[in-house]
Amino acid sequence: MEKKKTRQLSRAFFTGLSYLSPRLNTRLLYRAKFGRFPDLEHPAGLNEKLLKLKLERYGADPLVRQCADKLRVRDFVRDRGLGYTLNRLYAVYDSAAEIDWAALPERFAMKWNFGAGFNLLCADKAALDEKQVRRQFARWGRAPFWAYYSELQYRHMEKKILVEEYIGEAGIPPEDYKFYCFNGRAHCVMLCQGREEGWPKFYFFDRAFRLLRINPDSQAAPADFAPEKPAGLEEAFQAAEILSAGFPFVRVDLYLIKGQVRFGEMTFTPNYAMDKRRLPETDRMFGELCSL
Repeated sequence: MEKKKTRQLSRAFFTGLSYLSPRLNTRLLYRAKFGRFPDLEHPAGLNEKLLKLKLERYGADPLVRQCADKLRVRDFVRDRGLGYTLNRLYAVYDSAAEIDWAALPERFAMKWNFGAGFNLLCADKAALDEKQVRRQFARWGRAPFWAYYSELQYRHMEKKILVEEYIGEAGIPPEDYKFYCFNGRAHCVMLCQGREEGWPKFYFFDRAFRLLRINPDSQAAPADFAPEKPAGLEEAFQAAEILSAGFPFVRVDLYLIKGQVRFGEMTFTPNYAMDKRRLPETDRMFGELCSL
């Protein structure tokens, strides 16, 4: 109980500090996580470079702000000629109170257009606790998500709830492929497996789908670990590069459904640009690929 209260007070402190000074908030949070202040004048690793971008560019860059918005990014995807990768959009709401359950299909995916984790996969509407879901989405909608980590690309976003097509198997979310793109080049892809079990594992692969042992899960994989290359992977790499062109870094999240590319989202600050799980040598390598 005491630890929970301490976490709440800490979060409240950093959230409030972000309104006063995003830069100071970022420096103090980084020191708390890594034991030192970030070098924002001469950043070397990817974390530091993304922090610099976040503080000096993302809040004022209209294209970054558009692409960080899970609703408005759909227009960007169409403008880049990839509209065919978009999931069907059933509805858009301004608030949880507006959700019209009767108008929604039996299966759907619902999410807020800002932040991370504010989503619901519904495989059976008949089994849904509509009141509980409405309360949860209302709580999420009130959260100043941008403020704790000073992710300025979300700060002035007009909040919307999207309801999209459900693209996984019943009760099982599809595997997502996260493409790490540097200055328009998709260097590698991270595959997330086991989300339905609650403890996903993350594996990095090159363009030929050969395992890259550059993170803890990949390093811990058996010597003969070699998943079959998924159908449509090369097309997905191409789509990621089309979408990432013009950005120093962006992680393009895609799905492969029966060999067909489906768009997920674009993420400019993975793990809030303070990814402590990334190996130091990998962070440096990614930093070298990210030209500011």
